[in-house]
Amino acid sequence: MQLDGLAGKTALITGGSRGIGFAIAHRLVENGVNVCITARKADQLTAAVASLNEVGSAIAVAGKADQGDHQTDAVEKTIAAFGRLDILVNNAAVSPQFGPLMDADLGAVQKTLMVNVVATLAWSQLAWRAWMRDNGGSVVNVASTGGLQPAPSIGSYNVSKAALIHLTRQLALEMGPGVRVNALAPGLVRTQFAQPLFEDNESEVAALFPMKRIGEPGDIADAAAFLVSANASWMTGSTFVVDGGELTVAAI
Repeated sequence: MQLDGLAGKTALITGGSRGIGFAIAHRLVENGVNVCITARKADQLTAAVASLNEVGSAIAVAGKADQGDHQTDAVEKTIAAFGRLDILVNNAAVSPQFGPLMDADLGAVQKTLMVNVVATLAWSQLAWRAWMRDNGGSVVNVASTGGLQPAPSIGSYNVSKAALIHLTRQLALEMGPGVRVNALAPGLVRTQFAQPLFEDNESEVAALFPMKRIGEPGDIADAAAFLVSANASWMTGSTFVVDGGELTVAAI
């Protein structure tokens, strides 16, 4: 599909140095979007920006996604570099708690909610105030199929993604009609973040899904690019599932 209305726009993508975030950044740059990516590790950002600048125009701002000073700095530098902020992709996430919630360290649960939910709201507020309230735009929140069904051992992450899906609906209600807000719910994707879920038994895990393979970051990037394009101009408050059929089978 030809994606409309992207050329010349500007996107800010959190967690954009690798995995799904980088794939989204690359797909948007290919479609003429100027991009700012953020992440914690400056060296990974440097390599990612160098790759993106071979295709289009990109900058990077290093920092932690849940820190207010970093959020403000990134938004300000994006607008200073490109003069606008049309697209926000809230991709940064953490999952520090593993195991039953009854045994969970509450500090780890709080950290999960702060990065995966509260920080998403903070980024959205800043983008709204700096550009989108007066000029319109599009927000994509990267959730997970874990926000739609429970799964063993990653309960706090899944709860945070369920909250993110509802936050998406709430923001769509409040930020419309000028700003569209949608969520992506990827299934199991081949990233460093998700690697512990399949590294020891990939073929067995993939065989459980109707598509018989684990997702690739590019699968999610294609969906994200569609959601922020003019082709999705009547979509807001939606959760776009891209999971190879994962939700058609029991939780693994």
